[in-house]
Amino acid sequence: MERQQLQQVLNPQRLKALQEWMQKSSITLTQVNGQRKYGGPPPGWQGPVPGPGCEVFISQIPHEVYEDRLIPLFQSVGTIYEFRLMMNFSGQNRGFAYAKYGDPVTASTAVMTLHHYRLPDGGCLTVRKSTEKRQLRLGDLPTDINQVKLLTVLRMVSEGVEDVILKMAGPKGREVVALVNYSSHYAASMAKKVLMQAFKKHYGISITVKWTSFSKSKHVSETGQEDATFTPPVLNPLPKPSIRPPHLQPQPSLHDVPAHPPLQSFFRAVWGPAGPPRDEMKPQGPVNCDAVSLLQWMCEVYRLGTPQYEVRYHHASSDGFLCFSYEVLIPCFLIPLYGVIQILPGPSAQATKEEVYRAVAELVIQSICKVSSLRPF
Repeated sequence: MERQQLQQVLNPQRLKALQEWMQKSSITLTQVNGQRKYGGPPPGWQGPVPGPGCEVFISQIPHEVYEDRLIPLFQSVGTIYEFRLMMNFSGQNRGFAYAKYGDPVTASTAVMTLHHYRLPDGGCLTVRKSTEKRQLRLGDLPTDINQVKLLTVLRMVSEGVEDVILKMAGPKGREVVALVNYSSHYAASMAKKVLMQAFKKHYGISITVKWTSFSKSKHVSETGQEDATFTPPVLNPLPKPSIRPPHLQPQPSLHDVPAHPPLQSFFRAVWGPAGPPRDEMKPQGPVNCDAVSLLQWMCEVYRLGTPQYEVRYHHASSDGFLCFSYEVLIPCFLIPLYGVIQILPGPSAQATKEEVYRAVAELVIQSICKVSSLRPF
């Protein structure tokens, strides 16, 4: 009886077309956790696993449209690393899917090219950048929890843990919560399913595990419900214990993070209240070099140590700019310089990366020169 009902629901012609396309193209689709997946990586893939900002979210998909029409369409923009179509037990799709590309630029191109694309047999697709939620909020933790030990435990019971931030929460600021960042949305989703049981079984404590709450705007999650748009409140990566003590501090958000922290404290610590003596400012900088080389030269001349960059892609804005958060540690300073920059994408991923580092280096040089009266040229 159930089989007859399924045959009435599903279009046999569309199922036959899907099977023929899979045989002709030698494509393999894997059914897992309520979704049908291609790739991750696909055969012949060369290069690293794509990072944040490489995935697009596709909605308004007619229920009888399958991968034989969707994958070739999204492959027309660029090579797909992974394609996931959400499925019902009936065999129909749930109306939304995810396509992951090799870089954020290609993903942005897919949004610009295929948003409001009208399918030949009806239906108008909605395509936008995926939220790719990768951060979980762990609550009801012991008040004496240690950041390093918690990170070790999380890596024992779940995969893809990148870093952990501890903070105080609750009406009286007495509740300890942990913000756990994962390498991918999939890794975070799998962890969300096992963490509560793992902590109860191995450590005898009951914790809460939730997605981090962000600013609200309509979006369909993998459960098919409206969800929050990805606007991470934490931009800086996990502080390095050798540089900053792992004490609990609230982290800045994208809207209130300054272009740089107060730099006077850097120079009071290194040279005293007045900054470096003026008669030591004689070395002339290299001519016709980019900002990265110039910052390296300045740090060598004034014995500040080699600058260490940490840059994270954040999101693509509606006007086409790519947003990045950065943190630059100069060993002779007490705390890193950090902030947010926006650049237009370059002709390639490598060109974009080089432009990001040049822009970051320029900001760091401006900050150093402004506070210390250093003249790089």
